[in-house]
Amino acid sequence: MEIEKRKKGKSLRSSRSTTNCKSVEWLQLELESGGTSLLLLDCRSHELYESSHIETAINLAIPGLMLRRFRKGNIPIRAIIPNHEDKEKFMRRCKTDTVLLYDECSVDWQDSGTPTSVLGLLLQKLWEDGCTAYYLEGGFVKFHTEYPEHCETLLDSSCPSSSPPVSVLGFGNLRISSDCSDGESDREPTSATESEESPIPSNQPAFPVQILPYLYLGCAKDSTNLDVLGQYNIKYILNVTPNLPNMFEHDGHFRYKQIPISDHWSQNLSQFFPEAISFIDEARSKQCGILVHCLAGISRSVTVTVAYLMQRLHLSLNDAYDFVKRKKSNISPNFNFMGQLLDFERTLGLHSPCDNCSTNQEQLFFTTPTNHNVFQLDTLEST
Repeated sequence: MEIEKRKKGKSLRSSRSTTNCKSVEWLQLELESGGTSLLLLDCRSHELYESSHIETAINLAIPGLMLRRFRKGNIPIRAIIPNHEDKEKFMRRCKTDTVLLYDECSVDWQDSGTPTSVLGLLLQKLWEDGCTAYYLEGGFVKFHTEYPEHCETLLDSSCPSSSPPVSVLGFGNLRISSDCSDGESDREPTSATESEESPIPSNQPAFPVQILPYLYLGCAKDSTNLDVLGQYNIKYILNVTPNLPNMFEHDGHFRYKQIPISDHWSQNLSQFFPEAISFIDEARSKQCGILVHCLAGISRSVTVTVAYLMQRLHLSLNDAYDFVKRKKSNISPNFNFMGQLLDFERTLGLHSPCDNCSTNQEQLFFTTPTNHNVFQLDTLEST
């Protein structure tokens, strides 16, 4: 039975080897015409889906614990759809409609051997189930770059306060929680942090949040909005992602710097603190606004912003974090980035809550790429 299933899957993959993708132009035309016979499936993580996704798409993120079972064929696709309404929609239309899947940025998916990506696993499963399925060439990044008007976000309504925070030793009143995430698909769900003590605004603004008179914190969508950029005199853009495009780089009206860091525990973001701080200072010296953004505006860009406040305003990690938290309630740097900020605080010689920790208390140790790094930063009086 298993051998027959594998032969069938191989035959199906071979027959689709040259016709298994659709272009972003094709998808745009489908959406413009109403997309009544199109079932769109987002294969990225739930966090990426919430930060922004193509309109009408259903999220099909597979939790790591279920991935092995899914690969073995022990669970059906409908079992990984969390929303009941979306699940019914999928079951009703997957056999009759054209199914289009997309991940972050796949350009060419190969039909050779056993697929390893979530996108490949889902495509194979859909084909074996008799569905007409394709993947989107270039993925979400390419489509969002060319047709942002067909993308929507759930970010403003994300971050429910349903799970209790857990105290983190060494971060004072900072808390770690699993409610929010800004990350790539490999982001650990327990890597978000929140400040329980900080007041939370009743509504989170949709435009970039002003941290200092010249410093704005935002998401990828903000970086593509010319009206917003013009309104706040933003001429400098610091892009803290490895793959999101600098939308107006060739127009001559904006100055860009890109920090190619993913939101993952293995990434050393702190190595870029000096050049990021210098770039922000350059914008201030030119009397221009600067937007610091990542994908969702709650992890990588927040880490850089907090580091800047620590260096330029001589704030401790707790005070800098709380300063940003009061401006933007849904910030959530991943746990390793918080460890790097703690190292940075010690490098700057600022007061750390860990300095006063009792030896009788349970200790929390960090393993970060920055433990032995010492930055030689220029000093600049804050204004």
